Amino acid sequence: MDKPHPRSATAADNPERAARAERARNPWWDNTRFVSATLIVVLHTVGSIMEREDVLHSFHIVSWAFRVPAFVMLAGVFSSAGPLGPRPLRTLLQSIVLPALVFSLLFSLESRWLGAEFTVHVVQLPWTLWFLMSLFFWRLLLPLVAQLRHPLVVTTGVALAVGYVDEFGMAFSASRTLVYMPLFYLGWRIGQGYLHTWFTSRWSLPVAVAGILASCVAGWLWHRDIKGNWLSMRHPYSVADPMSLEWAWVIRLLVLASAAALVLCLLRLMPRRRLPLISTLGAGGFTIYLLHPLVIMPFREQGWISRVNTPVEIVGLVLCAVLLTMTLGSPPVRRLVQPLTRPSISWLFAPAEPRQQPVFTEASMAAAPSTATWQGRAPVPAPRSAAEQPTTAT
Repeated sequence: MDKPHPRSATAADNPERAARAERARNPWWDNTRFVSATLIVVLHTVGSIMEREDVLHSFHIVSWAFRVPAFVMLAGVFSSAGPLGPRPLRTLLQSIVLPALVFSLLFSLESRWLGAEFTVHVVQLPWTLWFLMSLFFWRLLLPLVAQLRHPLVVTTGVALAVGYVDEFGMAFSASRTLVYMPLFYLGWRIGQGYLHTWFTSRWSLPVAVAGILASCVAGWLWHRDIKGNWLSMRHPYSVADPMSLEWAWVIRLLVLASAAALVLCLLRLMPRRRLPLISTLGAGGFTIYLLHPLVIMPFREQGWISRVNTPVEIVGLVLCAVLLTMTLGSPPVRRLVQPLTRPSISWLFAPAEPRQQPVFTEASMAAAPSTATWQGRAPVPAPRSAAEQPTTAT
C-alpha cells in the first residue's frame, strides 16, 4: 500500500474514517475499477454470441475473476464494520436501496418499450441489479462478521454449505450474497491494511504475473469444460456435477480460492499512481455498472448483436463496448445521472432537531443533587463569598 500520510487530530480520533478517506484518494482502486468495469461491459455486450465463438468464451472464463469477484472485493474495501447508526443507514438507503429501486423501474419500463410485459421486480432484481441487493446485505452483515473469531473460515463454510439448501437461490440474491461474503470480507481486510507484504514485496510481482498467465492458459485449454453454473454462484449444487453431489463443495471451494488469488494478482500488477483518463473514468465504476445494461439491452433484444459473426465485426463490437465504458464513466455523464445513481433523501426524513442546551437556574441548581451525592459521597460545601466568611476575633 502507499505510505501513510500524517493524520490530523480529527483523523487520530477516528482512524476508520481516516482510512476510508485515504482509500478514496488512492488512484490504485480507481484503476482497478476501470479494468473490472470494462471487462463487465465487454462480456455483457458479446454475451449473445459468446457460446458460438471460442475466443470470446475463452475470454469469458479467463476474465471471470477480474469482473464480479473483483467488484465484490472492491466493495468490501470501501465498506465499514462500524455500528449501523442513523447516518450509515441513511447512506445505505441513498447509495444502494434507492438506486436499486430506480434502475429496476427503468429496466421494467425499457423492457415494456421493447415489447415485453411490464413487471415490478421485488424478490429478484433484473440482470445486474442483484449486486446492489447483495451489497446491501453484505454491509448489514459485515459488523457482525468482523466480530467472529475466525471470520474467513466461518463465511467460507457457509458459502460451501448453502449449495445444499434449495431455498438459497436467486430470490433476494440469497445464494450470491452468502457465497461471495468471504471475498467481500477479504476486501474489507485489505482496506484495513491486510496483506501489505503481498502488495509491496518484490517476490510477489513475478508470482502475480505467473498467476495471470496460468489463468489465461487454463481458460484457453479448458474453457469448454468449466461450467457456467460453477461461476454464477446463484444456484444450488446439481447431481450433474462431475464430482457428484457429495463432493460438489470442492468445486465451489476451488472457484472461490482461485477468484481470491487472481484478484490479488490483479491488484498487485495494477499501477498505484494516477493514470491519465483511466483513473478519472474508474471513479465512475458504479455509474458504469448501473447504466450499461440499459444501453446494451435494446441492441441485444433487437438481434443486432447476434448478427455479428466475422472477426472484424467482433473486434468492432468489443471496441464499441470499451467506448461505452469510457462514455458512461466520464464526469459529464456521472454528473448528469447523479440524481438517479445517488438520489436525494432529504425529502424522506424529518430534519434533525438541534440539540438544546439545558438551562440552569439558581432554583434548579439548589434542587439538583450534586455529583458527589450521586456517587454516594458526602457533598463538599461550596466556598462562600467574603461577606459570608466567619470573622475571627482578634
